[in-house]
Amino acid sequence: MNVRVRGIYATALTALFRDAGETVVDATPPIRDRFPDDDGVRAGGAHEVAIETTEDRQGIGLRGDPEAVADARDRLADVGIDTFAWDDPAPAGAVFDGEVTETLGGGAVVRLAESADGAVEGYLPYGNADGDVHVGDELRVQVREPAATWGSHRPELDTEIHATGTVATLVPGEGTRVEARDQAAGRELAGMAELLGLEPPEGWGIVWHETAVDADMDTLDDALSELVARAERIESVLDDPVDAPRERVAPLAGAWLWFGRESRFALDDRRRQAATTIPGHHRIKAGSGAASAGVDLAEALCDPEPEAEFPFGVVTDQFGPHEGDGVRIVHGKPDGRVIVLGEGSVHDLDADGSLEVVREMTPGGTYDELEARREAGDTAHTKFLEGRWWYPTTYRDAEETVKGTYVNICTPVEVFPDAVRYVDLHVDVVKHADGTVERVDDDLLDEAVAAGDVSEALADKARSVASALENAI
Repeated sequence: MNVRVRGIYATALTALFRDAGETVVDATPPIRDRFPDDDGVRAGGAHEVAIETTEDRQGIGLRGDPEAVADARDRLADVGIDTFAWDDPAPAGAVFDGEVTETLGGGAVVRLAESADGAVEGYLPYGNADGDVHVGDELRVQVREPAATWGSHRPELDTEIHATGTVATLVPGEGTRVEARDQAAGRELAGMAELLGLEPPEGWGIVWHETAVDADMDTLDDALSELVARAERIESVLDDPVDAPRERVAPLAGAWLWFGRESRFALDDRRRQAATTIPGHHRIKAGSGAASAGVDLAEALCDPEPEAEFPFGVVTDQFGPHEGDGVRIVHGKPDGRVIVLGEGSVHDLDADGSLEVVREMTPGGTYDELEARREAGDTAHTKFLEGRWWYPTTYRDAEETVKGTYVNICTPVEVFPDAVRYVDLHVDVVKHADGTVERVDDDLLDEAVAAGDVSEALADKARSVASALENAI
């Protein structure tokens, strides 16, 4: 399997795939410098699966050949106990018959399919549409840019259908074009491709990617043959009447992996095989772009001991949060959804990784499992500790009388500059105002295990934490 890797996890993932005997292609100069004597780390070459860090730096996205994506997904799911992996229901290049359900200022929401977790939706910018778009319209669309399972964006759609590969894209029309920074190399590639008969099928034009410039002719020939077969699969459905919502063809597969704190530290160990790596390298880089640059500077200046402690106090002093700052509580779910529980202000921040987040509650309804009403003047006091598998939230009324405490069991907490993040593991422990302690939602954890969203090892950890808390509070 040939793999292309980009982003803040690239060095660690290169080490992981090389340990497994796979080849990393189209590697950047820094990656090649870190693996100088490894002929399995190459400057050029086509790939079966591409891996990129997500925009929020919390994980990675995979796209490519379905078999290769499945293999890479399964391998990467074992990075750490708190790695979560999900198949992409709307991967890049997939063609859907979709129904427009809502029109917004810049585009339309399109229902693509139904899944066990609800509707699969995409976003069609008006500039990508062929004509006007109205609610109720049924359109044939293709996923141009997929979206992370846990993100707030929908996959971006287009009504023009392409066939995309690793070294080239087939587009409707005629002609050949090369996307290359080196124009001379691009002209040479176009000439050689024409000389050797590497031409697109009738009705399609070909756009050679930058990666094609460094590929040999055998690689280009094989890649074009695969791309033509992909185009034929797409063409086989284009004349069918639109029947929304449903998937018509998905030549490529996709997957998303979210890394928790334990997984990030496991990736640190992988990276340390090839380069200077400070404790918490990936944990810090996942926090912000500025923090990422700070890590690069620190590693260029020093070579810390691998067993050194993660410098929580130093990191928060430099990048936040600070006392008085607002932070969101980002509550992930094992099925890939994310719920923001609200934003509160930071209190009592300590260098040991502890802090309290205080939120003002809106009145109405009741607090989950506590059987206490939400009333005007109520506050929620949530105490986090970086790396801990649980956190308590105590609800108080306007007179500071305790209404109850809800202890959430979750993956190890991470305190980033603008958010506290974790994935909820369903089972929780509550302490009522009268002191009664109750354990809840074991059934939801069992269902998540049965659905494949939570591993047995992670579920066992959650249950053991819950048992300990039952006895402790």
